[in-house]
Amino acid sequence: MQIEKISFVIPCYGSEHTIEAVVEEIKETMGRRPGLAFEVIAVNDQSPDEVQMVLEKLAAGDRRIKVITLAKNSGKANAQMAAFRHLKGDVVVCLDDDGQCPMGQLWDLLAPIEKGSADSAVARYPKKKESAFKRFGSKVNARTDEWLLGKPQELQISNFSAHRRFVIDEAVRSETAYPYFWGLVLRSTSHVVNVEMEERERLAGRGHFNFRRSFAMWLDGFTACSIKPLRLADILGLLCAAGGFGFGIYAIIRKLVDPARIDAGYSSIIASIFFVGGVLMILLGLVGEYVGRIYMGINKVPQYVIRESWNLEEEYEREE
Repeated sequence: MQIEKISFVIPCYGSEHTIEAVVEEIKETMGRRPGLAFEVIAVNDQSPDEVQMVLEKLAAGDRRIKVITLAKNSGKANAQMAAFRHLKGDVVVCLDDDGQCPMGQLWDLLAPIEKGSADSAVARYPKKKESAFKRFGSKVNARTDEWLLGKPQELQISNFSAHRRFVIDEAVRSETAYPYFWGLVLRSTSHVVNVEMEERERLAGRGHFNFRRSFAMWLDGFTACSIKPLRLADILGLLCAAGGFGFGIYAIIRKLVDPARIDAGYSSIIASIFFVGGVLMILLGLVGEYVGRIYMGINKVPQYVIRESWNLEEEYEREE
């Protein structure tokens, strides 16, 4: 594949001290191939710091730096979707705003796509520089993706990845308010490969990936691209019903064999009621999650709302 233009997509949150260095490294890396065009689309996901001022300064100094400011915090995946709908490159590179992604190995990441052997390439880190909690969350998400989306077990997902344009075009067809990016990628192509490289330390600050964000991302992946959880609910319901029926038969037979014996054990009965009730509540919550997302889809709840943008106007003019 002959690459003519690369679009770099960077969701920004809490990165006023790092985003400028990330953009400068992109420009330096792209300078090694002066004939290759590029653009950087940075999305300010309502960051609480002064990253907006930094992005405006970068956009004012270089028309290739395009900035989208969202009206409210929408989450990383939604911020990416906002950028995806405005990019012009035939290859899209997704990276973080904290400087951990090894931009110096960009050409290694792009090599499988240029050769035509892959539609998407993602960095694989033998040693991940993250907390034990985040590693645990990543493993849970990986197992969920393997079961729900058919992700190959050997494929490692990370935040530094490159994709052919058609993969992104397929992703933006989704209008759900809770997009799961890698679910959309794996639904579009099976030609996804890992490229081994070393993850770097953050340039400054600390990550914003807490339990709430981790659970929200897991839930998006669990319900966004598959109905298998609903089938699991059916199986659990059948197992509980079968267990209750079997216990009932056992109790009847035991009473017939030894009528004088009266089973005592209100605690076990209460425990059983609580267990079955808990399972039912979980299953109802799962169904409610699907129904809620359907409801939001019917009401056309937006993935994001753009408040302001910089250097996108000329693209609009060309389209008109």
